[in-house]
Amino acid sequence: MRFKQFSTLRLLFAILVLLTVIPAYATKKPTLNRVEPPFWWTGFKNPALQLMVYGEGISETKPEIKYDGVELVSSSSVDNPNYLFLDLRLSTSVKPGKFEINFKQNGKIIVASTYELKPREKGSSQRVGFNNTDVMYLIMPDRFANGDPSNDSKEDMPEKGNRADPNGRHGGDLKGILDHLDYIRDNGYTALWVNPILENNMPRVSYHGYSTTDFYKVDSRFGTNGDYQQLSAEAKKKGIKMVMDMIFNHCGLSHWWMKDMPMKDWINGYPNYHITNHKKATVQDPYGSESDSKEFTDGWFVPSMPDLNQRNPYMANYLIQNSIWWIEYVGLDGIRMDTYPYPDKQMMANWTRQVMEEYPNFNIVGEEWHINPANVAFWQKGKVNPNGYNSYLTSLMDFPMQNALVKSMNEGWGFNHLYETLAQDFLYPKADNLVIFGENHDTERYFTAIGENIPNLKTAMTFLMTTRGIPQVYFGGEILMTGLKSDGDGKMRKDFPGGWEGDPVNGFSGIGLTADQSDFQQFLKKLVNWRKGKSVIHSGKLKHYYPMDNLYVYFRYNEKESVMVILNKNTENKTLNTSRFTESLQGFTSAKEVMTGISIPDLNNIVVPGKTSMILELK
Repeated sequence: MRFKQFSTLRLLFAILVLLTVIPAYATKKPTLNRVEPPFWWTGFKNPALQLMVYGEGISETKPEIKYDGVELVSSSSVDNPNYLFLDLRLSTSVKPGKFEINFKQNGKIIVASTYELKPREKGSSQRVGFNNTDVMYLIMPDRFANGDPSNDSKEDMPEKGNRADPNGRHGGDLKGILDHLDYIRDNGYTALWVNPILENNMPRVSYHGYSTTDFYKVDSRFGTNGDYQQLSAEAKKKGIKMVMDMIFNHCGLSHWWMKDMPMKDWINGYPNYHITNHKKATVQDPYGSESDSKEFTDGWFVPSMPDLNQRNPYMANYLIQNSIWWIEYVGLDGIRMDTYPYPDKQMMANWTRQVMEEYPNFNIVGEEWHINPANVAFWQKGKVNPNGYNSYLTSLMDFPMQNALVKSMNEGWGFNHLYETLAQDFLYPKADNLVIFGENHDTERYFTAIGENIPNLKTAMTFLMTTRGIPQVYFGGEILMTGLKSDGDGKMRKDFPGGWEGDPVNGFSGIGLTADQSDFQQFLKKLVNWRKGKSVIHSGKLKHYYPMDNLYVYFRYNEKESVMVILNKNTENKTLNTSRFTESLQGFTSAKEVMTGISIPDLNNIVVPGKTSMILELK
């Protein structure tokens, strides 16, 4: 009997201990690690703001906000108890300021976060984005200039600086760009597109920036968020607009949320993913199957780039708000969106619509790498598509023209490629808002692609700077940098000479450049700076005449001015009889050639030097 009593007492004691321990474990104090966006602004047209709150067990709390003009509409728990999504509504009368978000349990504050609403810069909503008055300069920051060698490697980041590795990090940074803004301005460029600069804390090949691991933080090897703000501010003082490279399709496998995702459908196909079929036409094809389209949009680019599910409304809000946050925070004048057709197309239409509603004069250029103008035109705002899809994307990268520009300089009758491509501009709602280029960070160097033929390169650049659209030049193109796609991306994306201390050649100062490099650098500088002040090139009408005898002639004209452009691929001089162009030359008797300053007293027969181009300001 005594034994039974003792055993019973021990059992009761054990139960009592368990009852004491279990609740303590179950009610472990929640933590708060992140609130994103980290702050916001007053004065947006859209009063809604959705905060993603992350912390261990945070969903077990009840959030509370007491601030005039801020209404906590809802607090939503999701699959993962470590997340809460707070839907706020900001009244039109809400004042900038700080307030507490208190997270409570049983009426007691467990953890709190101070949130700030900032005032918007005066005129923020009316900012003018990049447009056809601009020439854009594209920079891959890791390969441009190393302004701060102390940030080449970071203790908490696995990939260290290694300039000897073509696929490694070479040390270029935001300070390097800042240090050379005068070079960019003096060469005539008025907009700066910088490849992604957000954190890419990947174990290898992180230099290119396209595997984001934190959407609200500049990669510390490039600098800080404040450095990005400073670069933008200083660029604007020099008349240079800022264009940010963004990626909505995927993130990096080392992104912080990959270790603890909010929902099962946050990432497409995780963990049993498939690689995309890259068949972009499946989202436009009137006869296409849903399975093919889904394989395209939901597939991963590569195993290190998880595919984001934009159909998830929380993910969609997260990305849309993130883009608006950077526009406001840095003072952006444009966005270049990577892999535009790959994400969910309805979400992308909603994103562009929301951005353009907040910034009516803004500009967004999407990457649709296709050489068929019909496939590219599908995505531009105002395009009437048979399937009813309505896009709000204002601009696209003109890959059909880039393809034609390569072919035009490699084939004897190549000007026909340019003529035929321009003749298909009827497909676009606004062809003059396309971004035109010969090369970018993903293509072979244009100089290499056309057989390192300098006269042909000058002709191609003359075309780029005088035809319709917004020209873009890739850094180093102005000094004849070379690179083959077959060499691999890292070798193709060589460092700009002079961007690192001790470089024997300096493209910024001209020291060590060959005679050909210096000559072309000065040629392009003069051409781009001439274009800067020419409204007839920016917004004038275009009339071209089909190429004959390897000569291509076209005119840019408005009510005040007319410019005649003649491209000659023949090795010998050609005398151009201008009777074909009477409708464009009527009223003009002479001209001045822009690049040489030579006067042309007689427009009836114009002698065009071999392997060259002429830009004639008609008088």
